[in-house]
Amino acid sequence: MMRALWTSASGMIAQQLNVDTVANNLANVNTNGFRRVRADFADLFYQIGRNPGATVTATQRLPTGVQVGVGVRPMATTRDFYTLGNIQETGQPFDVAIMGQGFYVIQLPDGRQAYTRDGSFHLTANSELVSGDGLFTVPQIVFPANMDQNLVTVGPDGQVTVTDPQGAIQQVGQVQLARFVNPEGLRAVGGNLFVETEASGQPITGIPGQDGLGELQQRFLENSNVQVVTEMVGLIIGQRAYEANSNGIQTADSMLNTAVTLRR
Repeated sequence: MMRALWTSASGMIAQQLNVDTVANNLANVNTNGFRRVRADFADLFYQIGRNPGATVTATQRLPTGVQVGVGVRPMATTRDFYTLGNIQETGQPFDVAIMGQGFYVIQLPDGRQAYTRDGSFHLTANSELVSGDGLFTVPQIVFPANMDQNLVTVGPDGQVTVTDPQGAIQQVGQVQLARFVNPEGLRAVGGNLFVETEASGQPITGIPGQDGLGELQQRFLENSNVQVVTEMVGLIIGQRAYEANSNGIQTADSMLNTAVTLRR
């Protein structure tokens, strides 16, 4: 069987993953804090006909060899954690954008901690600060009952204060951020959340604006860092590459058909 059939088939499988990745990016173009994903590929092993540098005579060596590749495989899907998304003003007192690196820390129902760039927070009936899915922040922040939400202030350093009707300022909490040595090693679990893995390393928590962490901007949200034009170009390239590999299979099939129908 011709090698080209399997080589082209591996190319079609790889480009399907590429298109799937681009489609997911486009689907999340309006997701708060979403990070663009890129599919990376690696060539498969090579069949060696002649090794480069092989000895021909006592004084001669081959300057090149014969090496035939057998296709491509997906190697990784990498998230872009280093490019900020567009910052959009919302006017909501509990919308907070991270102006730089870092993640909010969220408490999962099973007790584990998760990490997110989505700064869209809300209040429960008990005046507790929670994420859009109702998960508590770490550390947990509780506001005074019956307060005026327009008098809530989240400083660039994450200090959360409330001004009462008499003008007295009360600190009610401190937002902390986390960063990772290798954020690409985080595992996405949905809901704009990530959890640590052995590849990401343990979280390094701190105060916003310190130790490489970004400052906070109240009443703003960070959008996805997906660029629609870039993704559309990638979609076209992936589609054409898929078609080219499909043509490779058709060409190999035509050559096999010619070989089996030869007549003397």
